Amino acid sequence: MVENKTTVRVIYADTDAMGVVYHTNYIKWFEVGRCELLRSMGYPYAQMEGNGVMLPVIECNCKYILPAVYDDLLEITPRITEVKGATITLDYEIRRKDTQELLVTGWTKHAITDLKFKPIRLRNKNRELYDSLMQYKK
Repeated sequence: MVENKTTVRVIYADTDAMGVVYHTNYIKWFEVGRCELLRSMGYPYAQMEGNGVMLPVIECNCKYILPAVYDDLLEITPRITEVKGATITLDYEIRRKDTQELLVTGWTKHAITDLKFKPIRLRNKNRELYDSLMQYKK
């Protein structure tokens, strides 16, 4: 299994009135991790779109275990867990980088579509990308 780790620092604007990271920011950081994983594979998202392939989110899940707070350095680890005909699923972990405490787990499921959001079989549209995704699958 191949992983990609990305770090982000919690800024003050990411926190809520209780001083902890506002819950929707974790979904944003899933996207950061996903984009960096694709980039590390040689397929930045902009290039995928340029080749007529999009990955709109169709489902997501986030389990909050421990809160992150202002100035924490977080480590985002996405993993490709499933590639089917016209969908791809990734799992995520977000940890506090210095202690490796697990803060959040989750997953996103994406349709594989053309630029008009019509589902496509990636294996037929871009075999090289499909093979690369299969190689990275957990």
